[in-house]
Formats: sequence, C-alpha cells, structure tokens
Amino acid sequence: MTSPAQYGLIWTGTYTPDGGGRADGIGALAAHKDGSLGWLGTAVKADSPSFLAVHPTLPVVYAVGEQRGMVRAFRRTGDFGLEPLGDPQPAGEAACHVAVDPLGRFITAACWGDGQVLLYELDGDGGMTGCFPAAPSVDPHASLTPGEPRQSRAHASLMLADGRVMTTDLGHDTLRVWNYVPGTGLVADHQVALPFGNGPRHLVQHQNGNVFVVSEYSVEVFVVRPDAGTFELIFRGPATFGGKAPGDSAAEICLGHDGRFAYVGVRGSNIISTLEVVSGGTELVPVKDTPSGGNWPRHHLVRGTCLHVAHERSDNVATFALDDVTGIPTRMIDDVQTPSPTALVPALAPAS
Repeated sequence: MTSPAQYGLIWTGTYTPDGGGRADGIGALAAHKDGSLGWLGTAVKADSPSFLAVHPTLPVVYAVGEQRGMVRAFRRTGDFGLEPLGDPQPAGEAACHVAVDPLGRFITAACWGDGQVLLYELDGDGGMTGCFPAAPSVDPHASLTPGEPRQSRAHASLMLADGRVMTTDLGHDTLRVWNYVPGTGLVADHQVALPFGNGPRHLVQHQNGNVFVVSEYSVEVFVVRPDAGTFELIFRGPATFGGKAPGDSAAEICLGHDGRFAYVGVRGSNIISTLEVVSGGTELVPVKDTPSGGNWPRHHLVRGTCLHVAHERSDNVATFALDDVTGIPTRMIDDVQTPSPTALVPALAPAS
C-alpha cells in the first residue's frame, strides 16, 4: 500500500449509526498525485464526527460529535491514525461545524440545533481549555413571523483574513461578524441580514476580501463586501444553472485553486454547479450543472485541478478533473467507497 504521507492524506467526517450512518468514526483517504484517492480505513472511532478541522501547525484534528452535543480533539499517530487528546468538551445541540483560528489560538463550533456559537481556547499542545459561548442571535426578521419566533440555527464559521470571524445563522438568515478577545471569546462586531427565508449555510472568502455565501433553503449565492470594515450585501443570484428543483437543498461552496470559479453542491438534484467569479469578484454566474457522481453531495473539496465530492447517502467520494479554462468538471477520474462521508479535510503534512 502507498504510504499516505508520500502524497497526502484527507480526513473524512462521517455519520455513525447514532446519526443514521454506516461509519465507525473519522475516516482516512490517501490522496495520490494523479488525483485518485484510496480508502485507508477508520483513523479513530468517534460518534458522528460530521465536521472536522485541522490545527494550522500541530498534528491535531478537531471534530464535532453532532448527536452527542460535544467537540473532541484528536492527535495524529502513525501513518493515518488518531488518538484522543484530552476529554470531550460539551457543546450545544446538534453541533455541526468546527473551524480553527489560523494562529492556533482557538476553535469555534456552530450548533444547528439551538443556535449556539462557542469558542474554545487552545493550549500549546492544541488541547481545548476554556469554553466561551457567544451572544445569542436575535432574528432581524422577527416582525415577519409575529407570535411564531424562529429558531436560531448557527451552521458554520469562517476565519476572515483580517482576523475576525464570520458565522452563518440558517434560522435567522444572518451573517454575524465577531472579534476574538482572549479570555472572553467572541465579541459581536456587526451583522448582515440576508433576505428572509433563504437559510445561509456555508461560506468562503475570495482573495479580494469578499465573502461568498450559499443558502441551503433557497439554493442561492450571495456576495458580501467589506466597506471600511463593515460587510454589506452587494449581490444575490441563483446557485445553479438550471434553477432550484423541488426537494433541493444546497450544501457546500468552495473556490477553485485560482479563485476564478466557485463550486456549489446541491442535494436532491445531486449536482455540482460551476459558477464563474466575474466583475472583479462581486458577482457569481452559473456556468453549468454537473451530476455529482453519487447521492446527497454533502461536502466537496478542490485540490489542484481535481474536485472531490463526498456523498453521504451512497457511501462514496467521486473525483473529477477540472477544465483549466472553463472550470467545469469534465470527467470522473476516480470513485472510492467510503462509509457515510460528510466532510473532506486535508491533513497537515507530518513533520519530516
């Protein structure tokens, strides 16, 4: 077997039986030079580690335990193994996303079930220390649902290039921007209210500083631009070329390696939409919808000229070659069986 350290390693978040899945814990894939992947096995047993994040300098992986309401840290051991680092830390209901500060000072967890956004400070070994809950969300659209308050549903965190943190709230249709204060956690800076009912889910920052957001419910993309430090909504458009079909829900948005294209996964229709980044990074224009290569594309990842798509319900990761000119996935070059994959996160290269 090829050593994963030779070419690269990708961790897979998963659902285990407590979340209706078939995995045993965090999985490991060997990434080969030709873009193909190889299933290595389970790196460590864990309960529904549905999203993962990797410490920027240490061989430490963080995982939510979505059904258990917790966050865990693991230390890398051997070629692709992981072992627990410290005790699990409590989180909110249905913790579904974790992200790491680029300087390794803290991690954030977003909780879909109760809307909590939590910050855990890290020690020198990457272990979690203090936990600080952020201020709860207030629905800016509350007047539209009098007498029927909507549930806040935090869904993702993005570490911004200027050191701040942006989080999505799927239930309140907001983006919230935070400052990190050591010993205190996340302190609110400002928020951006998106149109009612769209459900912002995931987000990515373009090299020009703008943030691209995909909405789960309306299957749209939004662009917010920082103006003197305050983000403002400047663009709203469809996330797919063919439009939203009944039963569709958008999942992940990511950028191509050079920032010219963005890619959105849509569950239901099971497609990957290629969008061109135009007008200086202020607009996203759908170019083509491509079958994703499986059922329920939960997460996807661009590495070089390849696109890897994790399919939660068909237990596979499909890999496509990307056309360098059009950005479109042209052909499937690999299809590897992987139990209930929900996230694809490249591992930190081991020290040589």
